[in-house]
Amino acid sequence: MGASLLQSTAMLRFLFLVLNTLLVVPELASAGITRHYKFNIKLHSVTRLCHTKSIVSVNGQFPGPRIIAREGDRVVVTVVNNVQNNVTIHWHGIRQLQSGWADGPAYVTQCPIQTGQSYVYNFTITGQRGTLFWHAHISWLRSTVYGPIIILPKKNVPYPFAKPYKEVPIIFGEWWNADPEAVITQALQNGGGPNVSDAYTINGLPGPLYNCSAQDTFKLKVKPGKTYLLRLINAALNDELFFSIANHTLTVVDVDAIYVKPFKTDTILITPGQTTNLLLKAKPHFPNATFLMAARPYATGRGTFDNSTVAGLLHYEPPSKSSPSASSFKNLPVFKPTLPPLNDTSFAANFTRKLRSLANSEFPANVPKKVDKRFFFTVGLGTNPCPQNQTCQGPSNNTKFSASVNNVSFVLPTTAILQAHFFQQSKGVYTTDFPTTPTFPFNYTGTPPNNTMVSNGTKVVVLPFNTSVELVLQDTSILGIESHPLHLHGFNFFLVGQGFGNFDSKKDPPKFNLVDPVERNTVGVPSGGWVAIRFFADNPGVWFMHCHLEVHTSWGLKMAWIVTDGKLPNQKLPPPPSDLPQC
Repeated sequence: MGASLLQSTAMLRFLFLVLNTLLVVPELASAGITRHYKFNIKLHSVTRLCHTKSIVSVNGQFPGPRIIAREGDRVVVTVVNNVQNNVTIHWHGIRQLQSGWADGPAYVTQCPIQTGQSYVYNFTITGQRGTLFWHAHISWLRSTVYGPIIILPKKNVPYPFAKPYKEVPIIFGEWWNADPEAVITQALQNGGGPNVSDAYTINGLPGPLYNCSAQDTFKLKVKPGKTYLLRLINAALNDELFFSIANHTLTVVDVDAIYVKPFKTDTILITPGQTTNLLLKAKPHFPNATFLMAARPYATGRGTFDNSTVAGLLHYEPPSKSSPSASSFKNLPVFKPTLPPLNDTSFAANFTRKLRSLANSEFPANVPKKVDKRFFFTVGLGTNPCPQNQTCQGPSNNTKFSASVNNVSFVLPTTAILQAHFFQQSKGVYTTDFPTTPTFPFNYTGTPPNNTMVSNGTKVVVLPFNTSVELVLQDTSILGIESHPLHLHGFNFFLVGQGFGNFDSKKDPPKFNLVDPVERNTVGVPSGGWVAIRFFADNPGVWFMHCHLEVHTSWGLKMAWIVTDGKLPNQKLPPPPSDLPQC
């Protein structure tokens, strides 16, 4: 009995010590857990548009499985490649603080996972809550290899808005009857534009507006009076999208896993790579109607695009058994939303301006007020000469389509840049002379120059740790003005300014919003305009930046930043994991 009493006393002391530690160090009380997932990359057959084909997928799912975690959790995903394609996975929007080896872009932070090989992605979700997504980051494999990342707040931490009745991921994608890998391979060989997709999809389903697809329709059933959180993701390869639900108002509360000041809208714009969380308040009573939720492209370039509309159905749950049966839903009127014109750049700019950070004590907007380094990057299309003894289908006589940042079309190396940087073996892999301003200034949104040729190379910008950066991204009129959704890996940034025409370094900066600018990881550079972003280079490693229109990335509209280590241990990139794939 005495021993039992001693054990009880010791246990009480231990519990008191733990409780006291949690009170003194409160962050330990909310420390996250480790969540394990396994991704088997495999082929499986899918039928869409009455066309059956074998696609590359994860765990035989299309779209792929959900990653669900809380802020502060560690996520460990074992990826096993069972297909003939080389594969990498990118956790789009995850900051990857000190875990750059897990970021995923092929030949930037890692060599691809080859057939029969595996790799364990290991990262912690820090300071983010909302919706992100994962996708393949090599060639065009993300056409079928993608899925949602749902980040919940820490336990007992509420949303900064009323708790929704239910949360629903909605992922936009594109479907090709052909093999997308063959589509881009052919385009790169002949130098022309690739064939466009055959349909858009919502959660992998084309919907009733496409032939042979009435049964392949996403349906959302809601209860009258309830509020739903819609987690929207644009995983489409090459198209920005307008989205609306007929006769319903939506409230934007979060973009790219960052809360925003809520605002109401009938329609949203979402570019590839962006996510948007919306509150949908269902009507208070059964409306005796069905409503289309529809998305179609916002298109600004002169190239061809998939000019079609994907739709899902919003059904209301009948209030009682005496109400319409499932079969009688077919007799209810169907309301369709009115979406903006295909090239409504004015709507795009106005929607972007409405986005603002919460910028309060709990969720501050830590915008760099002092800038250490300023950069001015032009982004747009151009041309490369056609190889000898070959006929090319580019925009002008015997040329190939290309794309560039500051007239440099980025060439992926055959060795991962992060490995070359970490082991100080950059020779023959990359150079550090990426131009910080355009090499050949011109009237960027006026009459284009006669010479449309770009240079080619693997050039990077090196930033000392914790540098505060201001970057202006300017669209160009070479081969026509066009919107470009630019994604920056490894960082969130603040959108401090935007405008049309050419950026004016004297007149425009005084108008910058340094109080509550929206914080994101992907931004649409306006068609015929510019955006200014700011961020702290507080994440050591190699970080890709590219247009999230996959065709533009394939043509070279991409570059990389190298952020050097800081002086403290938590400011240094650790060595690579032992299973890091080799080229």
